Amino acid sequence: MHDIRAIRENPDAYVAGWSARGVDDASGVVAKILELDQTLRAAQTEGQEALAKRNAASKAIGAAMGKGDTAEAERLKAEVETFKGVIAGAGEREAKVGAELRDLLAGLKNLAAADVPDGEDEAGNVEVKAWGEPRRTGPAKDHADLGEAMGLLDFEAAAKMSGARFAVIKGGLARLERAIGQFMLDMQTDQHGYQEVNPPYIVGEKAMFGTGQLPKFEDDLFELWLDYRKTEAEISLLRAVDREKATLVGALSRINDRAGASSKAAAARGVDTSWSAELFQDLGNFFGQAASEFDQHINKFNDFIVRFNEMHDRGGGRGLLIPTAEVSLTNLVREQILAEDDLATPMRLTALTPCFRAEAGSAGRDTRGLIRQHQFSKVEMVSITRPEDSDAEHERMTGCAEAVLEALGLPYRRMLLCKGDMGFSAMKTFDLEVWLPSQGTFREISSCSNCGDFQARRMDARFKRAGEKKTEFVHTLNGSGLAVGRTLVAVMENYQDENGRIAVPDVLKPYMGGLTHVGAA
Repeated sequence: MHDIRAIRENPDAYVAGWSARGVDDASGVVAKILELDQTLRAAQTEGQEALAKRNAASKAIGAAMGKGDTAEAERLKAEVETFKGVIAGAGEREAKVGAELRDLLAGLKNLAAADVPDGEDEAGNVEVKAWGEPRRTGPAKDHADLGEAMGLLDFEAAAKMSGARFAVIKGGLARLERAIGQFMLDMQTDQHGYQEVNPPYIVGEKAMFGTGQLPKFEDDLFELWLDYRKTEAEISLLRAVDREKATLVGALSRINDRAGASSKAAAARGVDTSWSAELFQDLGNFFGQAASEFDQHINKFNDFIVRFNEMHDRGGGRGLLIPTAEVSLTNLVREQILAEDDLATPMRLTALTPCFRAEAGSAGRDTRGLIRQHQFSKVEMVSITRPEDSDAEHERMTGCAEAVLEALGLPYRRMLLCKGDMGFSAMKTFDLEVWLPSQGTFREISSCSNCGDFQARRMDARFKRAGEKKTEFVHTLNGSGLAVGRTLVAVMENYQDENGRIAVPDVLKPYMGGLTHVGAA
């Protein structure tokens, strides 16, 4: 999320920043933001001034009544009613314009840090570092062919039960994948000081909004409905609402029927229905009773609606499968005010979780193999820091991911992403790309991003410095340490031999129960 005051004070910086990040007509977007901001503040001011005048008039009514000045009291009462209308109108405009402004800001990318290079896509990324010697000779069978030849990788069986972009991994290869995940998690906790967390895999919309997956990337998420009991409670509640609505319709129908019957009866008696006191008295009595009944049902209906909304606010209804543990880990500090001492050393969290991605924008890309799956495992790293510590923490986090690749002996390079290739929430990103011999190129295996205060504003995650009254937004960082499936691909391809086996890297042997190779001898 963006600071509206900063946009107000320096709009040109946001025009330039969003233009560099590929936002169409950034100047028009900023102009719209400022227009909505001005309208919102005008509505707020109008409402506040009318409220103050209403309160003053209300107070003056008592004074006028005390003096016996009935005329003045009546005039003031009329004035109060006028102010109530102004307050209500201003409140409606404030709510409408405020929602429009929030929606507009929520869909805009984070601004890039000053040292991020310009560029529209991956062609503008800059290599910062390279490690290891890529294998360029000898057999280099694709990991999918290699795994299928071993009988340990089955895409056909997965497709039959789940569709495309799923895989069944078996035997020694499944153990190798498990070993990779456990090794990486142990390294991040034991050597790099991250606290292991076992977080939820299902989160609500607020959590996804906080880290930037919503609203812009909804098509990439898998959704489901939360547990059976909550769903049943919602169904029961909706049925009750329907019953109340039916009762209201019935009450209105009876009103219309009675009115029609009364008119016919009066006409039959030769009574002028336009002026008949008898008819109006009859209808008046009935409408009075019906109005009372109508109000009761309206109150019940509104009560049901409030309860229904409260249920959804608590997380009932739609649930979303995490595309990365970044969502769960970062949201651990949502709506909190931390003490500065809590961040004297950055808060470092890690988790090994399954991840679920619809890959809505990747049609035709990496359709075969394990590179781009709907379900995969990943060791995620998240850091929460003070603003002045986030740059150093970003470098440290990237080094923690690099250490895994170096321990596994996998050649890689570090890329500084350009403004056009960064993720939505990032202000600076390093990608690590591992060498895949079968493709003769480097492929992404980790992305480490400093998001600044962008996510913290969306989550309202703050901290308070010692001796200060005001709070500041924390900075959040996230990175893969690493993606387990892609690491398995890299190990398979870089450690394959001429016999179609995969040698187990030395650091993984303690996790493999004595196995030194995967595949037939």
